[in-house]
Amino acid sequence: MSIYTEKAQALRDDTTTHYNCAQAVLMAFSSDAGLSDETAAKLAANFGAGMKNGGVCGAITGGLMALGLFGITDTVTYYNRVKEAIGSEMNCSALLKANAENGGEKKGFCDGLISACVTVVETILKEEGKL
Repeated sequence: MSIYTEKAQALRDDTTTHYNCAQAVLMAFSSDAGLSDETAAKLAANFGAGMKNGGVCGAITGGLMALGLFGITDTVTYYNRVKEAIGSEMNCSALLKANAENGGEKKGFCDGLISACVTVVETILKEEGKL
């Protein structure tokens, strides 16, 4: 487990504050990009639960925000790698529905999506020489 996945998981495990999927992914990288955790948390607050309406998964949008902090705008590579890691579905509501139909637990499932997105972001940032 990398320092980035460890930070994201620590945020998710924090029982004093609920960090959504987008916040956990973005905040894993925010300090390395010069953005405070407080500002990152505010920025990503409305992107959890698929922008609070079941749209694109918050972990995926958090990854896009993290890449943007480092000036990376190649979303095609990011999307392709995320799809390889989690499957072709990207909408929160569909992901959670499929997980529930398979008897999965929500938090563990979401934590897995967060970990996958953090790993993809970290890989891209390393390839681009940003980490």
